[in-house]
Amino acid sequence: MNSYTSIFKELENEMKKERISACVIYKESEISFQYYKNIKSESKLFKINSVTKSILSILIGIAIDKGIIESVQTPISVYFPTIDPSKKDITIEHLLTMTAGYEWPEWGAWNGRPFPMINSMDWVNYILEKKMVANPGEKMNYDSGASQLLSAILQKATKSKLSVFAENMLFKPLGIHEYLWHEDSKGINIGGFGLSLTTNDMLKIGILMMQKGVWLGQQVVSCDWVEQSTTPKYHTYDHVGSYGYHWWVLLNNDLKVNNPPIFFAMGYGGQYIIVSPEQKLVVAFNCAKYIDSFIPLKLFRKYFQ
Repeated sequence: MNSYTSIFKELENEMKKERISACVIYKESEISFQYYKNIKSESKLFKINSVTKSILSILIGIAIDKGIIESVQTPISVYFPTIDPSKKDITIEHLLTMTAGYEWPEWGAWNGRPFPMINSMDWVNYILEKKMVANPGEKMNYDSGASQLLSAILQKATKSKLSVFAENMLFKPLGIHEYLWHEDSKGINIGGFGLSLTTNDMLKIGILMMQKGVWLGQQVVSCDWVEQSTTPKYHTYDHVGSYGYHWWVLLNNDLKVNNPPIFFAMGYGGQYIIVSPEQKLVVAFNCAKYIDSFIPLKLFRKYFQ
């Protein structure tokens, strides 16, 4: 680890300048670096925004592993039987890859925030009533509504709140004891951006993914799901990366996926879980950099990619 000592020092200096709140690095089976802006940051429950989506993906995988959901090819009409016929071909996989095809200008006219959904009285109905503008599977379009539908599907399939399923199937096995998971007006946990965790517990999620779903000898989620969800399925945004099942896959300077891939969860404002299996490296960041959410990712690329 000596070779990393100078890197960590430089990184810490940059994080102080950028006012990063917290960063924890796991390298080769141990926590090798921790940075906290202040004492409160170490135990703070940070709102992790869209990092929630990647944790939701793990929970979908667990539900499929256990036969609670049949497969990613299951049409969403199984769970929403009164859906408009124009949406009958949308599957769970289309939601996971954000390729459902309905109109959703979250990274366009809505400027990165799904405010119209948030302000509606029934989030699920709001999403299901959006008009189709493309065939399912044609193109990835960033969509927090898809995550809310997945949360609603898990609630229907498990007959419990997403947070209860998460606690029993993921959080308890990983020793995650403190969290907040906000709900919409109908009592459905917010699948796209509703979760708050400590930085150390975010790191645990990354370690689980790096270890192909194994935690302390227990297969929490299948190796197959980890590989499927972190394999790039669609490429839409050069400045971010390619997309799997609610996980981003990092591009190199040639706008190609690294081989082997580096994958990450990303939240608005700069929350990240970045996993590089080849380097046996996991990095968790928390900050509130709403002018440039990509600063932690840029730091990772500078020092570790």
